[in-house]
Amino acid sequence: MAETTSAGAWGDNGLQAKSVLTKIAAFVADRNIPFLVCSIGMIVMLLWAGKFKMTAPGAEGIIPLVSNSPLTSWQFKHFGPYVLGDMIGITEWTAAVLLIIGYFKPKSGIVGGIILVGMFFTTSSMLITTPDDTVVVHGIHYMNNTGLFLFKDIISFGVAFYLISYYGLKAIMAENQR
Repeated sequence: MAETTSAGAWGDNGLQAKSVLTKIAAFVADRNIPFLVCSIGMIVMLLWAGKFKMTAPGAEGIIPLVSNSPLTSWQFKHFGPYVLGDMIGITEWTAAVLLIIGYFKPKSGIVGGIILVGMFFTTSSMLITTPDDTVVVHGIHYMNNTGLFLFKDIISFGVAFYLISYYGLKAIMAENQR
C-alpha cells in the first residue's frame, strides 16, 4: 500500500512514497522534522552561547578569535572584550527571538536567518585567521578544540541558509493566500 505525501514539505504534487526508504523520507518531510530540529537546536544554542558571551569567561574566551579576525578586530580594539561580548550575545539573542517569532510571522524568521548568515560567515572565516587552531600529529594537521569549535560554525552557516529558505517558503505561501 503506497502512501501519498501530504501538502507538507514536498508540496501537493500527487507523488507516492512506495519503498520503505521513501516512506521514511516522506514521514520525516511531512512532519517538518528537519526544520524543527534545526530551528529549535539553533534557538537553544543562540540563547545559551549568547548568555555565556555576556559573562567575563565568555568574553575572555573569544579574545583570540575576534582579535585576529580582520572582520572583528577593529570592534575588539574599539569596544574591548566585555562590551563586544555583550554586543555579540545580544545579537545572538535577537536572532533567536526572531526565529521564535518566525514560527508565527515567517518574515521575522527570514530576518533572524539573515543575521545568522552574517554572524556565521564571520565566525567561519576565523578558522582561517585564528592562529594555533590546529595541532600536528605525525606530520598531519588536525583541528584542535579551537578549530573544531569554529568548524561547527560552517555547519551553522548552512543551517542559517536552510532556515531562510524554510521561513521564506512559508512567507511566500502566506503572501499568496491573501
